[in-house]
Amino acid sequence: MRSLRRTRSAREPLQNSERHEREVPTVDESKARAPRAEPTSKLVSMRDAFGKGLVDAGRRNDRIVVLDADLASSTRTSMFADEIPERFIQVGIAEQNMVGLAAGLSTVGYIPFACTFAVFMSKRACEQVSTSVAYPRLNVKLVGAYSGLYTGKTGATHQSLEDIAIMRAIPNIVVVVPADAVQLSKALDAIVEYDGPVYLRVARDAYPVIFDESYRFELGKAVVLREGNDASIVAAGIMTQTALYAAEQLAREGLQLRVVNVSTIKPIDREAICKAARETGAIVTVENHSIIGGLASSVAEVVTEECPVPVEKVGVTDVFGESGSNEDLTVKYGLSVDSVVEAVSRVLAKKRLGLGRRHSTG
Repeated sequence: MRSLRRTRSAREPLQNSERHEREVPTVDESKARAPRAEPTSKLVSMRDAFGKGLVDAGRRNDRIVVLDADLASSTRTSMFADEIPERFIQVGIAEQNMVGLAAGLSTVGYIPFACTFAVFMSKRACEQVSTSVAYPRLNVKLVGAYSGLYTGKTGATHQSLEDIAIMRAIPNIVVVVPADAVQLSKALDAIVEYDGPVYLRVARDAYPVIFDESYRFELGKAVVLREGNDASIVAAGIMTQTALYAAEQLAREGLQLRVVNVSTIKPIDREAICKAARETGAIVTVENHSIIGGLASSVAEVVTEECPVPVEKVGVTDVFGESGSNEDLTVKYGLSVDSVVEAVSRVLAKKRLGLGRRHSTG
């Protein structure tokens, strides 16, 4: 890597030339421009969107530096290395060292993106993430690729079913889990602007597009993708598509399910969760992660504290993963549309029995 030149302090504002050139809608306008109510047939690779988005961000902002731990072709940071080689650092198989380097770079004004597989970022480099990045609250962006069960048949050693739980338990870290390529690209813009540590979870494969270009991403804000009052499906990441398919299937049976996409797991949108609980009286959480410590736990914490209603969880139970095709893993580990439909049936039965108190909207 060529020598990095210091430009300005991380605390100094960006110049206008470094910001987005496209217009950003106001809050009111963004609410009026609701995203699609169902996924399109268009499939877009999440990691490709990440690579391209990183290059775009790097061209606009010369403080962005990318570090990779010998996985550039898989994480797609290779795109950044090809286009902006003077701000790319290939650390090699040394994730702990990579996080330490990123921490140091942030103290002299850079915005480092440290990238590796989610399993290695959350477990192998956990101590460095906590002590070197989160404790001093440095402006480091941690990227966990190949997240969840779907890691291209690499099996349990490369699957990350605990990364959200680990990262959200560490103080000062914002946790972002995009649902599609558009939301990921928009989230990157917000992550660059945010001054502090962020963990960005990136899926490996291509998934249906939910959001259109009018969508505005906001850290800490959930989005209602489909209205309904019988129950709410609260979904994160790529399982948002599954939630929408399940809601459509249940609509044909006369049930109206609200679908809420939670892209920021921490800080979670407590207002949106409580609104869904009060107005629908039951919640099903859906995630490509263990049901321990991730979205399910985050939602349950809010619900038990502020707005008690029945909650059912769709996700990986207390087990390790294994090698297999996405389709086989989906069925075996209970992440299918049918699994969501069954969970809705269970939570509605609890709702009818009065096992959760439905709150008034007043």
